[in-house]
Amino acid sequence: MTEPLFILAIVIVTALVFDFTNGFHDTANAMATSIATGALKPKVAVALSAVLNLVGAFLSIEVALTVSNKVVNIQGPDGAPVASLMGTPILTIVFAGLVGGILWNLATWLLGLPSSSSHALFGGLIGAAIAALGFSGVKWDGVISSIIIPAVAAPVVAGLVAAVGTRLIFRTVERVPEERRDRAFRWGQIGSASLVSLAHGTNDAQKTMGVITLALIAYGSWTQLDAIPFWVKAACATAIAAGTYIGGWRVIRTLGKGLVEISSPQGMAAETASAAIILSSSHLGMALSTTHVATGSILGTGLGRKGAEVRWAVAGRMVIAWLITLPAAGAVGALCWALAHVVGGWPGVALVFAVLVVAAAAMFRHSRKNAIDHSNVNADWEGGLAPATAPSRPTVNA
Repeated sequence: MTEPLFILAIVIVTALVFDFTNGFHDTANAMATSIATGALKPKVAVALSAVLNLVGAFLSIEVALTVSNKVVNIQGPDGAPVASLMGTPILTIVFAGLVGGILWNLATWLLGLPSSSSHALFGGLIGAAIAALGFSGVKWDGVISSIIIPAVAAPVVAGLVAAVGTRLIFRTVERVPEERRDRAFRWGQIGSASLVSLAHGTNDAQKTMGVITLALIAYGSWTQLDAIPFWVKAACATAIAAGTYIGGWRVIRTLGKGLVEISSPQGMAAETASAAIILSSSHLGMALSTTHVATGSILGTGLGRKGAEVRWAVAGRMVIAWLITLPAAGAVGALCWALAHVVGGWPGVALVFAVLVVAAAAMFRHSRKNAIDHSNVNADWEGGLAPATAPSRPTVNA
């Protein structure tokens, strides 16, 4: 196996690992409220979400084309990797960006923070591209139009839509007995949560498809700017579905119990608002953060229901994480590129991959000190981001 082919193989494996972490990190976006209200049992919820993420991944490629064409500046008009003419190892840039995204995903999962997997990925890629090529290595117009603007607008719009929807729902059913009302809306939540999972597949699974296609372009084996190889679609769909099935219980707990004590009507309003915005953005090719959308929707339901408790301290910590995600993942991506570049060639890539494995194992081991799984994800919120009453038996779920 030649060195470029070896590095390409490592990049593809790392991209699928990122896709897997994206799956378990973002399960909460679709299922946190349904689990919190009891509309779905935790294990049933993550299994349903996994299947629909798998299906959704095949429904669109617009976001994937945004990632492969509008973030890192390595292509000419014909799709050929122009930066390779400068002797720059483009595959290493893509690899370093993925490592930055994975490490940020794992760190925020450990803390139970619903930060953006999408922005972690983009931050890692941007940081690695700047370190390798300078600021000209980034397509800033694409970053602003397809990443930054949606990041600001999406949670605000989602919150407003969910707040209005919640207010209308409670006015409509105010004379209905609470038990009967909640039972009806729990059935509605199954449909709305399923739609969010399907929408998530059309947006987040596409990002890893775009990264792998970017790597294939850099390698020189793919030049089409308007298509994604089928095997890439299938591999990414499978990886994100597997991650979703594992269940990111720490983040599910924060979104389901930490922001708002949510009822079934609120949950349905939040999920419906999230699904509408995510599907619209996928159609337009906007690589928005589904985490931002889901969080904005949940906060909106708290504002839309009279007397609901919103834990602004938890929301504030989330916003801080959102603000630092791009630069933090970018810094890690830049450092990973520098380490791989200094060592050089495949040994440099192998060394960074080893660092990734060690860091991931250390974070997973630390998470076992306060394990959260399906058995305690709905425990009463006591103020921390991730803590819950530890189960009486060891767990293996994320």
